[in-house]
Amino acid sequence: MAQDVTIFYFAALREQMGRETETVRLPAQPITVEALVTELRQKDTGMDKVFAASPRIRVAINQTLATFQDTVKPGDELAFFPPMTGG
Repeated sequence: MAQDVTIFYFAALREQMGRETETVRLPAQPITVEALVTELRQKDTGMDKVFAASPRIRVAINQTLATFQDTVKPGDELAFFPPMTGG
C-alpha cells in the first residue's frame, strides 16, 4: 500500500513555491496536516519562507475544505491556497 500523498499549490502559492505539485511520503503513523507541513518546512527552506509569510494559508483534502488539525491518509490529495477574498 502506497504511503504517498499528492500536494497541489494554487494561485500565488504555486508561484512562490516554484512548483504546482509534488508527491510526499507519509510517515508510518497517522499525521495531521499541521504536523506534515511542519516536517516539510524543516526540510525545505523555500516552503518554510512561503508558509511563514502567509500564516492564513487554507487547505483542502480530496477537494474538500479542511483544517490543519485534520488527519492525512495515504492516497490523499492536499491542496494549499491563499486565503479567499471576495465581494
